Amino acid sequence: MMLLNQIMPMILAQAEHAQHVNVARLNDQFSWASMILWLPALSTLLCGLCAALKIKNKLPAWITVASLGTSFVLTLLLYINYSGPTIVHIFDWLNLGWTSNSQSVNFIANFSLYVDSLTLLWMLFVTGLGTLIALYASEYMESDVGKGYTRFFAGVSIFLFAMTALVMGDNLVMLYLGWEGVGFASYWLIGYYYTRPSAVAAAKKAFIVNRIGDLGLALGIYLIWHNFGTVEYSVLFEILNGDGYSQQAGGWSIHAIPYLLMLGAFGKSAQIPLFVWLPDAMEGPTPVSALIHAATMVTAGVYLLARMYPVMLLDQYALPIVAWVGGLTALLAATIAMAQHDIKRIFAYSTISQLGYMFLGLGVLTSFGAAYHVFTHAFFKAVLFLTAGAVMHGFAGQLDLRKISGLRNMPGWRIVSYTMLIACFCLAGFPGTSGFFSKDAILAQAFVTPGYGFRILGWIAIITAGLTAYYTFRVWFRICAGPVQFEMGDEHHGDDHHGNQPHAPRFAINFVLIVITIGAVLAAVPFFMANTTEGAHGGWVAEMIYDSSAIHGLPHQAAGAETQHATLLGMDPHTAMYFVSGGIGIFGILIALYLHLINRKAADSLKNALLGNSLTRWLPTAMENKWYVDEIYHAIIRAPLWIIGHALNLFDLWFVDRGIVDGIARIPKLLGKVFQPLQNGILQSYGVSMAGGAGLIAVLVIVMPDLMQWLGNLLGGGG
Repeated sequence: MMLLNQIMPMILAQAEHAQHVNVARLNDQFSWASMILWLPALSTLLCGLCAALKIKNKLPAWITVASLGTSFVLTLLLYINYSGPTIVHIFDWLNLGWTSNSQSVNFIANFSLYVDSLTLLWMLFVTGLGTLIALYASEYMESDVGKGYTRFFAGVSIFLFAMTALVMGDNLVMLYLGWEGVGFASYWLIGYYYTRPSAVAAAKKAFIVNRIGDLGLALGIYLIWHNFGTVEYSVLFEILNGDGYSQQAGGWSIHAIPYLLMLGAFGKSAQIPLFVWLPDAMEGPTPVSALIHAATMVTAGVYLLARMYPVMLLDQYALPIVAWVGGLTALLAATIAMAQHDIKRIFAYSTISQLGYMFLGLGVLTSFGAAYHVFTHAFFKAVLFLTAGAVMHGFAGQLDLRKISGLRNMPGWRIVSYTMLIACFCLAGFPGTSGFFSKDAILAQAFVTPGYGFRILGWIAIITAGLTAYYTFRVWFRICAGPVQFEMGDEHHGDDHHGNQPHAPRFAINFVLIVITIGAVLAAVPFFMANTTEGAHGGWVAEMIYDSSAIHGLPHQAAGAETQHATLLGMDPHTAMYFVSGGIGIFGILIALYLHLINRKAADSLKNALLGNSLTRWLPTAMENKWYVDEIYHAIIRAPLWIIGHALNLFDLWFVDRGIVDGIARIPKLLGKVFQPLQNGILQSYGVSMAGGAGLIAVLVIVMPDLMQWLGNLLGGGG
């Protein structure tokens, strides 16, 4: 109760501060902004036309790049002309009305855009990175020209259309439309190599696991409408900021809403226990990993909770649970990443871990820190996935970090090597990088916000930062540094005229890597930009968050006396974290330097020593086997469902189908067989049947009266 009493003033301050968020109003001035949504949809249709016409060149790629690039330019223009939350009506969609208990009930969900600073922040990197990744894919996927090339870019286009609807929609139904759309598009793109069983299985796994979270979101949306009578953001936020609802009247259903939204967010953003789909999703082409699983789709869960932040405050335990799930996910995924050998899977677990940081930020009341880390992570993680893709493309599918070395000393690979190095510094939180500032905003806030073990979460996050620095540079020191040696993979990418020699990336891939890497470096600049909005602290991203429903997590007026005495190592946490986080990050890099570059045999010796000791053998084994989470899922969920499914199948087959359905159908057939001998076509037989029937009737006429009288006496006597 003491912790509850500590955190409640913070939550109440958050709710009070939400009242100062500007309310969106209808504005026809920005009707052209609808093209941000329609251009990816148009690209999908044109890609479909290319497929119908059997186009066998790179036209689908250029259509997609041009459409997404134009969407980015329009988003930039919308940002430049932005003056406050705005609703852009496109067309009437769902407008239902009926009478219930003598009261008029309406359900309104128009196809409209809700444009505020949170929308613009997300759309700037979604469309910008989407354009660059599509350009990268134009070269990466060129071996599929004339085969699946058009299908791939149609999938990318439909994904961007759905993501735009998710972020820009002005109501929860439109968000759900985009939510399901990105789920469908990810299924499409993860399973792109549909002749590969592992890719098909990964696509199905992603689709099914996400259905669990999607069910939670759907129920949450229903309860929001049930309790507040609307699914439109502007109306909902006005109700929450005023006195237009009674939390007591709603009862359990009001308190259930944050948890259902939380479930949806955990599914889409791969948090415990719904994170198992994302590593397997690496079976899709690498541009898919960079687009969907670094910069856009997996951040949809963070966006949902940021957008619905006032709703998350409806229950006092919701945000602390978000914080704990995020912190534990960050640690768990980091330990798994340390023991993997596939580069893309390491970066996949890294994505899960960094998403955990973002949820931790939301939970400890720094929506600014969470959003800023989304922003920086989108750039440097995209670079890491794209450099891994360049390696995979050039080395015939080879991604085992034990089989490639000295990449920076190979002709044509320096851009890949050094862009990966810069992105690794960002991910490791090296002092001065964008990842350093965005991650520290979250780590420091964990020590500032009083709550349910938040200081413990802060230390967990610091330890995770050290592990992140280690496994990140384990990849770079193994792949890019050291002596030149390599072993080609067994895949073919259309450029196999190079034989057993790797082929370096060309202009499109290198250009995109350079541009996004520059973006990753410059992503640190917003932290130092002056704020023009009163009360916003933390640079440009904080200002963008402050003017939206994802209110700045801990404004000074919300901190009050509860936070002014918070310290870390005797200093203000925000100051101390620069040294603590930076120091542990450098320490992790130095360990990776020694074990994976200076003395690579030491890493193998350490692993063998741990495996050789019965007390420590479990640790590297469990980490390499991903803590047996998939096996636990199989034992607890998949295997029982398989057994139940087969048992029900046998019950349906033998009892329902063959016993009841076929059994009833056999009765007339059996009766027919009994009387079949009577219909044999022999005249004497018919005569015998007639005589027998007449005799039976005579017996019944004679015997029946006496029999009925006897029965009557018997029953009467029994009465």
